[in-house]
Amino acid sequence: MHTPETIEGESRPRVALIAGPTASGKSALAIALARATGGIVINADASQVYADLAILSARPSPAEMGDVPHRLFGHIDGAQACTAPRWAGQAKAEIAAAHAAGRLPVLVGGTGLYIRTLLDGIAPVPEIDPDIRATVRALPVAQAHEALRREDPEAAARLAPADTTRVARALEVVRSTGRSLKAWQQHKAGGIADAITLSPMILRPPRDWLIERCDRRFIQMMDGGAVAEVAALLARNLHPDLPVMRAIGVPDIAALLEGDSDWNTCIEKGSLATRQYAKRQYTWFTNQPPPTWPREERALDDKIIAELVIKLQQ
Repeated sequence: MHTPETIEGESRPRVALIAGPTASGKSALAIALARATGGIVINADASQVYADLAILSARPSPAEMGDVPHRLFGHIDGAQACTAPRWAGQAKAEIAAAHAAGRLPVLVGGTGLYIRTLLDGIAPVPEIDPDIRATVRALPVAQAHEALRREDPEAAARLAPADTTRVARALEVVRSTGRSLKAWQQHKAGGIADAITLSPMILRPPRDWLIERCDRRFIQMMDGGAVAEVAALLARNLHPDLPVMRAIGVPDIAALLEGDSDWNTCIEKGSLATRQYAKRQYTWFTNQPPPTWPREERALDDKIIAELVIKLQQ
C-alpha cells in the first residue's frame, strides 16, 4: 500500500483513515473525529454498503450517527455486487465533495481491498472473456489450483488451494489476457495517495478483548432483529453467489430459518465466523499497511478515543 511522499511547499487536502478488524471500535472513533472537526464519515466496509444489512453489518444506527453526516452506508441494493473499483469511484466523489465543502473526509472500515484500491488505484485488466470465466468458475477447487500451477506458477505458490475466489481470478486473467494478474497489477492507476495528505490510524486491540466483543455483538444482533433481516433477504430470492448472501452471519441465520439449525447452533457458528473474519482482518492490517502508519493496540475507551482524536488532527 502506497505511502505518499511529502512535496515541499505543496498544500494537499487531508483525508483521515480509521481501519482495523470488525468490532475494534472504528465507528466510535470515526464519529468522534468527525464531530470534533466538522468532518464527514465515509464508509470503507464492503458489507455496510448494502441496504439489506443494517444489523448484520453493524452499520451505525441513526442515534450513533447523530448530527454527523455519513456517506456510502446502505446505499447499494443487495441485488447488486459492489466491487472495489466501483466503491473507490464513489469514495473519490465523496472525498472531493467533502473537500469542496471545507470538511474533513473520515474514511472508516475494515475492507483492505477497498482501501488499497482507493489509495493505490486499480490494474487495467481487460474484460474477461465470459466463456473463459464460466469454464474457470466451474472447475473443482483442486483442478483450478492445479491449472493455475501450470499456467501461473508464481500465483499458485502464493495462493492456497482453498482460496477459491483468488485462484479463479488469477486463472481467468492469465487465460483471457495471456498475462499474469501480478503483471497487470504492476501498472495500477487512478489512486489518490499522491494527491492527499493521509492521516491514518490502524486499530489492533488485544485479541481477547476483540474476541469477546465479536461474540457479544453477534448475540446482540440476533436479539436485535438480524433474523428478520435475513428472512427479508431470503424472501427476495437473490442469487446465492451475491456478496450480500455470503455476508458474515447470513448463511448461518438462513440455515436456522430453513430448519437446518437451531438457535444455539446458529449463534455458535455465526460467532465463530465473525471471529475468523476478525482474525483475517487483524492479520491483513498487521502486515499490509506501511509500517509508518500509526497502530493503536489498546482496547478503546472514551479516554483513548479522545487522545486519538487529537492525534489524528496533528
